[in-house]
Amino acid sequence: MSTAEMSPEGKTILVVHPGAELFGSDRMLLESVIGFREAGCAVVVALPSDGPLVPELQRAGARVTIVPMLVLRKALLRPRGWPTLLRSSLTGLVSAWRLLGQVRPDAVYVSTIIIPQWPLLARARKTRSISHVHEAEAAGNRFVNAALYLPHLASTRTLVNSEFSLATIRDALVPLARRAEVIYNGVTSPEDPQPPRAELTGPLRILYLGRLSPRKGPDLVLDAASRLQDAGRSVAVTLLGTAFEGYEWYEEQLREQAASSGVEVAFAGFHSDIWPFLAEADVLVVPSRGDESFGNTAVEGVLSLRPVIVSDYSGLREAASRYDTTRLVIPDDYAAIAAELESLSTMWPQVAREVHSNRVVALRRHAPEVYRRDVTAAVTERLRTAPMLAIG
Repeated sequence: MSTAEMSPEGKTILVVHPGAELFGSDRMLLESVIGFREAGCAVVVALPSDGPLVPELQRAGARVTIVPMLVLRKALLRPRGWPTLLRSSLTGLVSAWRLLGQVRPDAVYVSTIIIPQWPLLARARKTRSISHVHEAEAAGNRFVNAALYLPHLASTRTLVNSEFSLATIRDALVPLARRAEVIYNGVTSPEDPQPPRAELTGPLRILYLGRLSPRKGPDLVLDAASRLQDAGRSVAVTLLGTAFEGYEWYEEQLREQAASSGVEVAFAGFHSDIWPFLAEADVLVVPSRGDESFGNTAVEGVLSLRPVIVSDYSGLREAASRYDTTRLVIPDDYAAIAAELESLSTMWPQVAREVHSNRVVALRRHAPEVYRRDVTAAVTERLRTAPMLAIG
């Protein structure tokens, strides 16, 4: 194969993603698109809805189209969700087939496993597709996991974001694991993050960053803060994030918990720019109760020169365990979180020194430019024909 045939410049990539927010997998999708554009590819991104991800993709030079799409959510797998599942399957099938015919991409990049129709339809169109797996639930039903992974056997190649994700795939569907390649997430960072406070005068500032959901465990942060306050240490908590649609009840529960605890709690909502909140925080807590395929948030804390307390669990362990200023705690144990918060406070001068060397290591391991290069190389491998872009 010649150098010209291997060059991705001038090729068209259809990128498919199940949401338009700016959380972990959404940010990785954006990084992938930036990589494709930097390589000279034309990029069309298909999303099921509008959201804050859309202008970011457009700024990166991608063309965004909103199309009906089957997105597998747990609610759809319950009997009451079956009518919606059937309707979404049919409308998603038609819209995906039509879009593939309009764009005629050189490759289809399928982001996450919960949009199962796209690899199958790309194969039917004789188009190269690459699935990028950002999910891993080792504790889930093995047969359910196998069913979720199965459509992605139609892809030419599979990318995964951690060794933990790869092990989860291997347990459920060995043939897919055999063709999978680990590419660690690229995590952006402020160029010159604000150093931690020299002294912890006033309240200890605790930050939670992520979805407000039971699975992510922000209630554990409130319980830990309340325990510290009862012990005489002044604390302040910021919850940075919003609830999934349908989980508004949980946010209300958190507000009631905060009010009854007496702890100073700020519900900051969603912000695409997380760095000012990390700059104001002393400690970041990542208290997930369930499996996480990787721990982007933990790495963001390290890059921001902040100590991080993280559940000793799945991909979170893989992301956070190699830094001096991260603390792994037993999952679903607010007392363990409180104990580590107290420990970090008592040894603060040492912690404040060590965060700088940890940032250097994280920059090397998770450089966005390395992620973009590796994903682009995997997706554009073997592309030969010129694109035909016919959208709009």
